[in-house]
Amino acid sequence: MALDNLISLSFSKSDLETIDKAIQDIQTVLVGKTINLTPDQRQQYGRIAEQNKLFVNKAKNYMEQYPQHVPGFLDKPEFDRDYAAREQIEQRLQSLDSLTEQLADTKVLLDHDNYHNAISFYRNVRFLSGENVPGTNVIYEDMKQFFVTSSPSQSTQPPTPPPVNNGNKQE
Repeated sequence: MALDNLISLSFSKSDLETIDKAIQDIQTVLVGKTINLTPDQRQQYGRIAEQNKLFVNKAKNYMEQYPQHVPGFLDKPEFDRDYAAREQIEQRLQSLDSLTEQLADTKVLLDHDNYHNAISFYRNVRFLSGENVPGTNVIYEDMKQFFVTSSPSQSTQPPTPPPVNNGNKQE
C-alpha cells in the first residue's frame, strides 16, 4: 500500500546560501554580546516568570516617575540599558522561536515520510530476499539489524519491523 506523502519540499542552493548567510550575519552581530551559561548557572539564575516581568515593568515605570526614590547604589542608566536590551532580545527570540518551531515541525514530517518509505523498502527487500531475487540478500541482511528482538528464543522467521503506532493505517 502506498503511503501518503505528508510533505514535499526542496531548497535550492541559493535558498540554502541565503539562510546560511542570514544565520552567519546574526552570529557575527552577537559575537561578544551573548553569554553561554552552564546548566548549573541556568538553574542558579533561572528565568523570571511573567508575574516578575510585570513587577520589573512596574518598578521601571515608578523609577521614571519618581527618580528621587531610586537608591544611590542602583545604577539606573545600566538598569535602563539592560531593560532595553532584554526587550530587544525578547522580540527577536519570539521571531526565532517561531522559525525554529516551523523548521522542527517540517523536519518531523520529513522524518515521518522518510521512515515510512524506508520501512516499505525494507519490507519489499525482505520479500524479495525470501524469493531469492539476486542481490537482495545482502541488502536484507544489512538492514535487518535494525529489527533485532531481544527475546531469548530467536525465531526462524525474519524479524518484522515494529508497527508504527501513530494513528495511520497499518502498512
